[in-house]
Amino acid sequence: MDTLLNNLDLFVLGFKNTLILFSVSAVFALVLGTIVGALRVSPVTSMRALGTFYVNVIRNTPLTLLMFFFAFGYPKLNLGNLSFTTLAIMALSIYTATYVAETLRSGINTVPVGQAEAARAIGLPFGQTMSLVILPQAFRSVIPPMMSVFIALLKNTTVAAGFSVAEAGAIRANLSERGEPAIIVLLWVALIFILLVGILSVLQRRLEKKWKVAR
Repeated sequence: MDTLLNNLDLFVLGFKNTLILFSVSAVFALVLGTIVGALRVSPVTSMRALGTFYVNVIRNTPLTLLMFFFAFGYPKLNLGNLSFTTLAIMALSIYTATYVAETLRSGINTVPVGQAEAARAIGLPFGQTMSLVILPQAFRSVIPPMMSVFIALLKNTTVAAGFSVAEAGAIRANLSERGEPAIIVLLWVALIFILLVGILSVLQRRLEKKWKVAR
């Protein structure tokens, strides 16, 4: 307990930055993933190919490599100076969006085809068919796997520690300089991560209960 209390400033700073990385990246990943998921089931071949290309390229690229590009490659493009935290959020959002898209696509496939046909029969275009009929049902059916994606995102934020972002993954290195035992620091970091994942699990159960589908 002394290790935690004596270094509370670093723990608070590290996990505050972790929560910022997680929450902002989750929002952008959800928006981008929904767009890509819709492209993946689009009736237009070129749109479907674009969604497939994005998912296959980004998902098959290691997150560390993507972080490396944004940390060291992006500044050389002279597109503006951005902080390492912002660049880490961009990398995490783009990477996680592929998993959001595929999870959502699996949910879209659970919606009976007849509902899309009925929507088209009354004159709804593809965009309205997706946003008003298909996606609301798809989201309700993929709450558990979608929450697993966000739990993975929470843990993936620790990769940013290797690129000068002072988040939870950097706490061990900083406390080593203060002479704190590494194993105790890692156990505290792991315990706090378990608590955060527990909060997400509670949120998942509440969403499942709220949006439960009577069958």
